[in-house]
Amino acid sequence: MAGAAAAAFAAQVLRGRWFMAYGSFLIMSAAGATYIFAIYSKDIKSTLGYTQEQLNTVGFFKDVGANIGIHAGLIAEVTPPWFVLAIGAAMNLGGYLMLYLSVTGRVGARTPLWLVCLYIAVGANSQAFANTGALVTCGFVGLSGAIFTQLYVLVGWLPAAISVAFLGTIRIIRAPRSPTAARREYRAFCGFLYVSLALAAYLLVVIVLQKRFKFTRAEYAVSAAVVFAALLAPFAIVLREEAALFRKTPPEEEADDVPALSAATKPSPAAAETPPATAMERVVRVLRPPPRGEDYTILQALVSVDMVLLFTATVFGVGGTLTAIDNMGQIGESLGYPQRSIATLVSLISIWNYLGRVSAGFASDALLSRYGISRPVVVTGVLLLTVAGHLLVAFGVPGSLYAASVLIGFCFGAAYPMILAIISEVFGLKYYSTLYNVGNVACPVGSYILNVRVAGRMYDREARRQGAVAVAAGKKELTCIGVKCYKDSFLIVAGVTVAAAVVMAALAWRTRKFYAGDIYARFREEAAAGGGGAGNGTGAGEDEKVESKEEKAVMTPTST
Repeated sequence: MAGAAAAAFAAQVLRGRWFMAYGSFLIMSAAGATYIFAIYSKDIKSTLGYTQEQLNTVGFFKDVGANIGIHAGLIAEVTPPWFVLAIGAAMNLGGYLMLYLSVTGRVGARTPLWLVCLYIAVGANSQAFANTGALVTCGFVGLSGAIFTQLYVLVGWLPAAISVAFLGTIRIIRAPRSPTAARREYRAFCGFLYVSLALAAYLLVVIVLQKRFKFTRAEYAVSAAVVFAALLAPFAIVLREEAALFRKTPPEEEADDVPALSAATKPSPAAAETPPATAMERVVRVLRPPPRGEDYTILQALVSVDMVLLFTATVFGVGGTLTAIDNMGQIGESLGYPQRSIATLVSLISIWNYLGRVSAGFASDALLSRYGISRPVVVTGVLLLTVAGHLLVAFGVPGSLYAASVLIGFCFGAAYPMILAIISEVFGLKYYSTLYNVGNVACPVGSYILNVRVAGRMYDREARRQGAVAVAAGKKELTCIGVKCYKDSFLIVAGVTVAAAVVMAALAWRTRKFYAGDIYARFREEAAAGGGGAGNGTGAGEDEKVESKEEKAVMTPTST
């Protein structure tokens, strides 16, 4: 009897939604290989004999692959999640494996630049499929870069292996959720959050120790083992939650009201006949936007002034942080930092990227609900804070690159998710999957302008002026040494980031009345209309308000 109960419990765990959430955490924790480009970019440059502009072109295609995901969303519309994850696993393995073979010279003659760009774009694009198939309310993707600095030899196959391992687990589960269950879920997700915070704290301590002391192979193995243990720790929460569900009788679970889909939308009465509109009137009607917060059409959102401002601020604000992140390896080299310190810088960016994602969600919600400070205002402040990090890079004060990594990592993690949240709040959720990718497209556009055309060209120009030509593996490589390598380019990046903050401030001014109201009132009304708040005015309705607030607090830090 006990054996049968144990088998039934094990089957429930493997089929349950909490094990699926855990699988999603692991997939996302291995989906951020794009954040460690600075660690291996030096090898690409020296082995293939690239100029800095050519290397930054490779980095640009990495950003394109990581941020263009609309095709993954379209595939997810017509296929199950396991198929989306399988495609991502194949792309990760194929793209990074071919990049490895090209850099190590195992595919014959020197691989042309366009093919290297294709390989890294394919490998990085696997992140879009992981995001689409397994994105959940966690910041584990922000920690992924720091995790890979401890397990860097696994970057070529570990993400694919984890996705394949959980192919049968990630799926759509529609289960009744009472307000009580929602509050329990909130506490469980907080447990996952605390585990991730503990992992971030451990990685931060290890980074400091690895910077101060030279670790032996055995000590690196111990560090990697602790990281693995921390990634396994959330499984205890899975067992706890599934055990609680296992003890609960099915009738009790199913007694909760489930809103009927048909109740959400009812056909409106036929409107009175009106005379046919002219062509110009039809165009104006199509382009006229609804009130902010309502569901815009894709065309209405794209031509709106709010989207133009948001896109511009993202191009030059977030694009500047991506330029710093992608060039951190060469920045450290030009300022005389050893390779071990460069790995430390990448880890700091990753950890503070994660902390930025988590803190920005909770902080922006608190500032909005308590003090009426809108998210565009918070993003404006974050962009201005980013300028300090860019100036530290530009002036190359000894030892300041560590502080710059912290600032840039935190600001990237804080600004980017809030920008995507603004899109959902201002333009509605009906076409959010498409508009979300419009926001994503802004990142590689900014990366190309600031990374390739500005930072890469200025680096090469200074390297040629110095006449510093290094010979690596029989190939000529332009190497620039000194503060001047990135000074002018990052002064430009700092300047355009200030301009991006001004643009975001203009958006904050335009949306001030919208954010002064209750931007979530419509969702509560729709939930109540769906049947969840039947009964007296204080029971289930109040529980739903609590549920709404709790879910909003957990959901905001996502967007990775």
